[in-house]
Amino acid sequence: MELSTIRNYKFSEVSSAMQKAIRRADTQLAGYWALELWASGFGNYVWKRLLTVSAEDCWGLITAEVKALHDSYLIVNDNVPARKAKGRIFISKAVIILCAAKKSRDPDHLQNLVYDQLKGVDADALADDLRNAPEYVPIPDYAFDCHTRKGKASGATKAQFFSAEHAALQPFQPGLFDGLVE
Repeated sequence: MELSTIRNYKFSEVSSAMQKAIRRADTQLAGYWALELWASGFGNYVWKRLLTVSAEDCWGLITAEVKALHDSYLIVNDNVPARKAKGRIFISKAVIILCAAKKSRDPDHLQNLVYDQLKGVDADALADDLRNAPEYVPIPDYAFDCHTRKGKASGATKAQFFSAEHAALQPFQPGLFDGLVE
């Protein structure tokens, strides 16, 4: 059984769309997906994903900023059940900061294209507001990559993922391992 959101999006596709919208500096769409997940009761997951994005896709010391926003979110929600969570403003601000940050996939490239390659590993191997919003936003095609069922079913590869996601970084910060991406 696959998880779904309050608007019946597939959880994994919304998660993928959120991260890829951040990579492309599409603040509005990234925020929509983040808040769709939050309103669906996946707030803890959103924070885990945003922290991962801060390390995986953003250049500089941005993770500390996102962690500070997460810590503030936890303070606001002390002793509050997850389904009644408050403080989505902290998620919104984290998304804005991540979208505005210069992008570099150096940490991910280091672990996958440097370390794993050297080891011989094959790289291919708004709660109520949102509930009542009338418009259905389609999942963008770029979300269907080798990390989603639909992407895998269509033959998406890790090589395509590295190339497409590297090319989509906005704003772009040249990285140490850019030459490894074809």
